[in-house]
Amino acid sequence: MALHMRRTLLSLHRTTCSTFKPPEVLDVRSPAPLLLTVRTKKRYFIPPAASLKNKETGNYEAKARAAGVVFRQEYMERPINIACTAGIIDPYVPPEGDSRLSTLSKEGIKQRTEQIRQSAASQLAIRKIKEHDAQFSSKTFAEKAQEIFVEAHNALSNFNKEKLHSLVTERCYPEMTRGNRYKTIRWKFLESLEPPRVVHARCPDMVSKGNLYGQVTVRMHSKQILAIYDRFGRLMLGSEDQPKDVLEYLVIERHLVNPYGCWRLHGKIVPAWAPAKDPIIKTVCIAGPELKPWEEFDSENYQIPKPEAVQWNK
Repeated sequence: MALHMRRTLLSLHRTTCSTFKPPEVLDVRSPAPLLLTVRTKKRYFIPPAASLKNKETGNYEAKARAAGVVFRQEYMERPINIACTAGIIDPYVPPEGDSRLSTLSKEGIKQRTEQIRQSAASQLAIRKIKEHDAQFSSKTFAEKAQEIFVEAHNALSNFNKEKLHSLVTERCYPEMTRGNRYKTIRWKFLESLEPPRVVHARCPDMVSKGNLYGQVTVRMHSKQILAIYDRFGRLMLGSEDQPKDVLEYLVIERHLVNPYGCWRLHGKIVPAWAPAKDPIIKTVCIAGPELKPWEEFDSENYQIPKPEAVQWNK
């Protein structure tokens, strides 16, 4: 037993002495990780970079199909808003000068006939509106429309977008806010010169039968103040000291099928005989003299140069 143990220890001593190295020769580096690269089948399509030039361009859709990727078909979709109509259907035609002509004249007879035709269609539309809105009344609705008009313009002058969205339709909102950026609006409703009244009503259906919209035209004659200032604080239009008499025909609309719908301002009808609007005063930059760094500008002795006369030949 002792002999076998001695032989085992001698063999172990020989193996340890043969593999032993001095400290300065020992390799203390960590062993490199064992990585095996495995190439798999590409199951996706990678489009080439847009910056690569002077390379062959092929049919990428065919390559994608070969790789097993199917492109979704593109449709030309347009957003559709069913909360309001896209325009004023059968707009009201105000009589010229907002007065009734004599029935003895040819124009007066034509005007009277047109009024009878429009009033008959308005009565049928009002009946349809009352079927969906039990609180609608042509006598009290005009005052409600005037309140909507005043609140909408107050929200516009105060730049309250959330409140303005609830008072005007999606068609009227861009018309009221277009071009108002960097401008200051001062608007005020003073009084009504005549009580507002309902002059026209229509109840059309859109997209499908039974999808009804109510459009009511209200005549409003009032006194208002309007002043618009540009971004430099200069007056562009109107005046805050001079009120004006304004005659307007407002179109109020509601989606009758929607139980949560409400009456909102949809647009205005501008008759052909209405006077032209006042021109807008624009701020123009006039170039001054070219000064050197050591010179100062003398505003008292400087005269604005006038454009030279140009002779145009036909």
